[in-house]
Amino acid sequence: METVACRDRFNKKFRRNKDNLEWLEAIVLAVVAVALIFTFGVRMIRVDGESMLPTLQDGQRLMITSYPYTPQRGDIVVIDAYTAYGDPLVKRVIGIEGDTIDIDFQNGIVYLNGEALEEPYTAEPTYLQESVTFPVTVPEGCLFVMGDNRNHSTDSRDDRVGFVDERDVLGRLLRQ
Repeated sequence: METVACRDRFNKKFRRNKDNLEWLEAIVLAVVAVALIFTFGVRMIRVDGESMLPTLQDGQRLMITSYPYTPQRGDIVVIDAYTAYGDPLVKRVIGIEGDTIDIDFQNGIVYLNGEALEEPYTAEPTYLQESVTFPVTVPEGCLFVMGDNRNHSTDSRDDRVGFVDERDVLGRLLRQ
């Protein structure tokens, strides 16, 4: 009789510990899954500066996807900090490999492959000329990027940034 009572207490304790371990296992797996998703799939980035006004605000938090993809014209991308400029950049893709970019700084118009771009997302026309001489053709595996606040943006018009290697793109904007 004592043996049965002892065994019942042991089974109840064992069952309770087993339930606790199952909960702990579920929590650990959930934490690992979230960590993997945020490390390899989705990242949170904070906008630093006003180069993407009016589209993005200084200090705004963004979700970017890090899944491999081919950048497209118009995408907003985050460029890694180890580029020549030295800081992570949030910019819009204007040109991809093979595209020719020209800028008429007198009239503030950006041309892509001879066609004037319609850019309703910009704060103002592009009057700021930096160190790059135009027209330029985007090399293979590279991007030409610009901020939406063109006259207050360090971007591909500046030799410190220049053409951006596609491998330096951390991800593209998922949502604002």
